[in-house]
Amino acid sequence: MSFAKKLFKSLKSNIFNMDNYPAYTRSVEEQYLQTLLTNTMQNTFYADQKALLHDAAELHHEMAASNPQFMAKALVFARNEGFMRLQPLFGLAVLSAYRPDLFAKVFMQVVRIPSDLSDFLTILKGLGRGEGGRAIKRQVNQFLAGVSEYWAMKYNGRGRSYSLGDAIATAHPKPMDLRQQALFRYLRGQEANLALLPQVEALEYLKKAETEEEQLAWIEKGKLSYETVTGAIKPSKAVWCALLYQMPTFAILRHLNTLVRSGVLEDKQHLDYINSRLTDQKALRKAKILPFRFATAFQQVEHPVLRDTLRESVDLTFDNLPEIGEMTAIFLDISGSMQGKYLEIGSVFALALYKKTQGNSLFWLFNTEVTDAKPSRRDSILGQAEQIRAYGGTDTGAPIRKLIEQQTKVDQIIIITDEQQNSGSAFYKQLKLYRTQINRDAKAFIIDIAPYRHAMTPVHDELTHYIYGWSDTVLTYIAQAIRGYGALKERIDSLDLDQGEAGTKL
Repeated sequence: MSFAKKLFKSLKSNIFNMDNYPAYTRSVEEQYLQTLLTNTMQNTFYADQKALLHDAAELHHEMAASNPQFMAKALVFARNEGFMRLQPLFGLAVLSAYRPDLFAKVFMQVVRIPSDLSDFLTILKGLGRGEGGRAIKRQVNQFLAGVSEYWAMKYNGRGRSYSLGDAIATAHPKPMDLRQQALFRYLRGQEANLALLPQVEALEYLKKAETEEEQLAWIEKGKLSYETVTGAIKPSKAVWCALLYQMPTFAILRHLNTLVRSGVLEDKQHLDYINSRLTDQKALRKAKILPFRFATAFQQVEHPVLRDTLRESVDLTFDNLPEIGEMTAIFLDISGSMQGKYLEIGSVFALALYKKTQGNSLFWLFNTEVTDAKPSRRDSILGQAEQIRAYGGTDTGAPIRKLIEQQTKVDQIIIITDEQQNSGSAFYKQLKLYRTQINRDAKAFIIDIAPYRHAMTPVHDELTHYIYGWSDTVLTYIAQAIRGYGALKERIDSLDLDQGEAGTKL
């Protein structure tokens, strides 16, 4: 198809979104990125799991047939920078059937941990591929060669259709030494020389321990991690106290409620330690904890000191991100379809965006009407996000229309939405009008946090950038795009797969 014909086609809004409102389609590459970065294959407001899985499967096969090189790069990006798992693993399984060479090149960058391997093999079997053949077994063997005692204890197969032992039985890796031979035998449930595996041996003794003192002794002797211990026994308060000081930051965040219930925080020393860990900016940056994880914990925890700590933590996660400049309008969709996780994520990001402009921006909420969120630069992101509620229909053109009515000039328009308009004037119609009457160079950033394949703007608009998902790379990308960097698709297309993990950085 010629460029002119593609352009003419893109100008026609001849498809409809989930609410039967006129919409557009983006390029298949952009649709693919959207699927990878937003679609966790769980039920949403407009589509159930089966429909989402069907759409995702179509896109994976379409990309593998039409642009497998881009597909491979997108899988690496989605797994490492977008912090998604199932869709990249699904795509990897499809890619293996079309381009075994590209599959081999990116396998270890997408399958990062044993649970990834388990889910990959499960997906492969679900696609009717069985064990996948020699090309896949080679990669599985390479992965299994790096399995440690820690992995063997943490990912022992509970609740998964493929355990590490099953993977070993499937791929038949050759052990490099007696220690690895013992590890493989242990994972297969066979008799093994545990003297060669001191941590595994300590774990087995921990399972049989009859007293708290014995449990603590084996935890100490084996230097057993919290995941290993909590998977083997039900920890007492004393055990949780011992585990606390070796838990990663993300683990502490996930287990806050458990620590409160077990009585650990009754000791001020433990509470102070947790507060110091969750407000350590360097540690937070290293842990790469997504901001909405704090929002989830904030909703679950009632401890007043911890809630204050979480408020501070979220603000700190955004402090190291680049500024996005003043003259920015931020619009958050609060229609009924955004209820739940979408609004939770969107509220945190919208408020973070506002703070990055030093408060010199607009922050409006919209459904079919537009209201000023009246944000505070001083109040915490979580505290303000908690007050935002979802209700009503969706008119994505409404906030742009208000900008025109007030004759307000901005350089950047950032809208966070699931794109499912069902009333009013279309976003793109109002955006074109705004550029004609107020600022012809205004950039628009559409942060789409849902997996639906319809779009609010056509592909030819070079001033409009689509961003998918909710990782903290969203803010970095906006800041860079304002300074003239290319579109997200172009950025991913430029990645060098031969650079390994370093090649995933934007």
